[in-house]
Amino acid sequence: MRGLKLPLSQTQRVRLQRAFEKLQSLSAKANSDASLTVADTIPVNYEDAFLKGHGTADLNGELVATVCGVVERVNNLVYVRALRARYKPEVGDVVVGRVVEVAQKRWRLEINFSQDAVLMLSSMNMPDGIQRRRTALDELNMRSIFEENDIVCAEVRNFQHDGSLQLQARSQKYGKLEKGQLLIIDPYLVKKSKQHFHHLEQFGVDLILGRNGYIWIGEHVEARDSMVIDQAKNIEQSTVVEGINQAYTPLEMRQNICRIANAIRVLTSLGFNVDLNLIMETVELSSSLKIDIHDMLGSEFHVLVAEMEAERRSLTTKRKR
Repeated sequence: MRGLKLPLSQTQRVRLQRAFEKLQSLSAKANSDASLTVADTIPVNYEDAFLKGHGTADLNGELVATVCGVVERVNNLVYVRALRARYKPEVGDVVVGRVVEVAQKRWRLEINFSQDAVLMLSSMNMPDGIQRRRTALDELNMRSIFEENDIVCAEVRNFQHDGSLQLQARSQKYGKLEKGQLLIIDPYLVKKSKQHFHHLEQFGVDLILGRNGYIWIGEHVEARDSMVIDQAKNIEQSTVVEGINQAYTPLEMRQNICRIANAIRVLTSLGFNVDLNLIMETVELSSSLKIDIHDMLGSEFHVLVAEMEAERRSLTTKRKR
């Protein structure tokens, strides 16, 4: 609650404090020794051999934390994963980035990492969908695919020896993102899951939860089938008509995008993990109470969301018992 800057009334402040206290008590019961602050003692078995990792130090014969975070254990290695830190990529992560440079046979993307990521021309699907060698003509036409400031979705492929990061976009679900809104949040709020691409059918919206803290909310786009490339001639003839029909996003669609984006902003400011279920619950709460989109960022709705989450976690804990 310290980092929350909202113009709260006395009643709202008391309600919010109660909700956070309830959440804290539930979290403490679930993870009594997981979360640490600086100088907290890390519980370890000194009889067993263990390795001191990042965020740990020896103090008077005890292992203590040097950063605020969560204790992680990998075999004998004990380290503290800092919460508010830059994104640390892992192979297979879904990320959203912004193109900052078009170079020779590659694009450089800013993905909230210490270095810019590299997307090679050979590591992505071509617009025609045909698997073939990249030619000099493809290299000349790179700006027709992505140019500076374009928003791109890709997957972490591997790390190079110099620490740089390589991406790939070989699936139809990856590529350029248009007609939507990009949100940037703390990466630790986006947990790794089996599915980071979500189609919200009731809103006609695509939601991409990038592991790097970049979240995309945009108009739904059907994945193109690479087997229908033979229809290229028909596509050329209908380009003008489609351009007229798709030059703008309908008002209702824009309102849906903004409502979902504001729900994520509220969850982020409260410090809650951002996942599909919690986002949808927040959106449904705003709709059921008939709260306007711009009023979702107000103090009252923040308090309501905190109370809703506290009640949800309390019910979940009771069911487990």
